[in-house]
Amino acid sequence: MMEKVTLNVEGMSCQHCVNAIESNVGSLSGVESVTVDLNKGEVEVFYNDEEVSPQAIADEIEEQGYDVK
Repeated sequence: MMEKVTLNVEGMSCQHCVNAIESNVGSLSGVESVTVDLNKGEVEVFYNDEEVSPQAIADEIEEQGYDVK
């Protein structure tokens, strides 16, 4: 079933940050789409909850060097 999670992420400051998060989170199995809003410091992810969890998504963002709040 498709779900949506919006994560508050600190440390994103430029287009490189956006590209890194969209690319790495987008490559996770079960992730349908990733939208990064630098101004709000948010990452919105649509995903299949049978394939990936919000925690796995948050862990992937943190592995890129950002803080998920």
